[in-house]
Order: sequence, then structure tokens, then C-alpha cells
Amino acid sequence: MQIITSVSDMQAHADALRRAGKRIGFVPTMGFLHAGHLSLMGRARQENDVVVASIFVNPTQFGPKEDLDRYPRDAEGDRQKCESAGVDVLFTPAAAEMYPEKPVVFVAVEGISDILEGAIRPGHFRGVATVVAKLFNIVRPRTAYFGQKDFQQCAVIRLMVAGLNLDVEVVVLPTVREADGLAMSSRNSYLDRSQRQKATCLFRALSAGEELIKSGVREPDKIRQKMRAVLGREKGVEIDYAEIADADRLTPPETLGGRMVLLVAVRIGSTRLIDNLLILC
Repeated sequence: MQIITSVSDMQAHADALRRAGKRIGFVPTMGFLHAGHLSLMGRARQENDVVVASIFVNPTQFGPKEDLDRYPRDAEGDRQKCESAGVDVLFTPAAAEMYPEKPVVFVAVEGISDILEGAIRPGHFRGVATVVAKLFNIVRPRTAYFGQKDFQQCAVIRLMVAGLNLDVEVVVLPTVREADGLAMSSRNSYLDRSQRQKATCLFRALSAGEELIKSGVREPDKIRQKMRAVLGREKGVEIDYAEIADADRLTPPETLGGRMVLLVAVRIGSTRLIDNLLILC
């Protein structure tokens, strides 16, 4: 596996691969890899000639009071996991390499970036869209792979790709979960044993909402109330939101129908967790 740290070296290598007719599959990550990331790499390995993964903890998507400095990192463990997953090139730029000067150019996907996660984390999706656009321009992939756990992020990236006419296919793969339903996340490492047990309430709330829909309930407020009730049973769990939305634009529905998504976000201690469930009504 080749490790590249320079933007110019990565661009030159990607250009050479494309001139040789190679299809590049790309998995962008912030590291501290888990089985969810590895599932993306495995799919990329099946569908492409060359697999590139990136590890970059992007400072522009963190707010001033968020966990940039303590975000979990494991450079050597990540390298070994990428190699075992069949990654051909690991791109690991430093922040100064990606942003050699104070950023003055940003990519903004309006509307969808200002609700749910965007309302709670102002500027977050501007940072996400900007760094993903930069990575796409550097790595030159034909296909890029993302996990459904970050549902709103995936929707933002898809709209960005369409709006900027980028020649990249965005593939979103199902959330990988622990045996008790908790969505795999690098931030799960922050949880102590008690908090880890409480965190199962996210998937239980989503499942309760899904069961209500399957039983024939079509009033969005009843679904929201049910999910909030499940989350609220756990002491020490602070609810940011429990929502149901249209799966494409994430707008709240008047009645249920078509592709919908249930979304929840909570804080447990100092840790913030999100999860979602895609529903066909």
C-alpha cells in the first residue's frame, strides 16, 4: 500500500491512473477506523481497479466548542486496517497541506445544510462540502463511498455533486451496527460502560418509530413523540432532535409516503451521537 501525504503528489498519481484507464474508488474518512469504514473499502475493492482511502480530520467542519483536538486518532492501526482491506493508496495530508492559508473559498449547499445537524452545528456542512469537493479534485475518483449513518452529510454531498456537475458517483452503503443495534462510530470510544449501555436508546427509538409506521400510523407528530419517549426513558440522555423527514431533501412531511427517514441525535455526557433509519412507506 502506498502512502501519500502531498496534495500535488496525490493529484499526479491520480492523473496517471486515469490516463492508464484505471477506475478509482475513493473512501474519505477522518480515521479511527471501524467495521463501517472497512465495509466501504471492501465495496470499493469489488467495484474498482484502484482503491484510495483518505484520513483527514477536517478542521473546517468543527465548531469552536467541538471535539477537534480530542477527536480519536490511531495512525498505525488505521494503516494496518486499510492495508488489510485492500486499499492501494492511503492519502493522509496534514491540515497545513489541505489549507496552506486561511480558507477563503467555501462550498455551501443551501437549505439542507441549515436544518437538523446544520441548525445545531452552524457551518458544519459548509466545512464538509468544502473538504469533500477538495478531496474529489485531488483524488479524481469515479466513485466515492459513504456510510448511511451520516445521512444528512450524504444528502449534502449528493446535492453538491449534482450542483457542481462533478464527475463522481456517490454510493451510500447501509449503517454497520454493533450486536445491540448501536451504529458504529469513532465517537463511541468516548463512552464509558454505563454511557455505552444508554446509547442503545438511539436504535431503540428508531425501531419504535419504524414499528409505529408499520402498524399503520401516518401522523408524523405521533412518530416523533414515540421516538422522543423512548429516548427520554434513559436518564442522562439529552435529546437534540427526533425527526421524520423526506429522504431526499430532509424536509418535514405533512403525511407519510414514499422514502422517509427517521433521524435522532442525543448527547450522553460530553459525547454527541446520531443515527437514522430509512423507511419506505
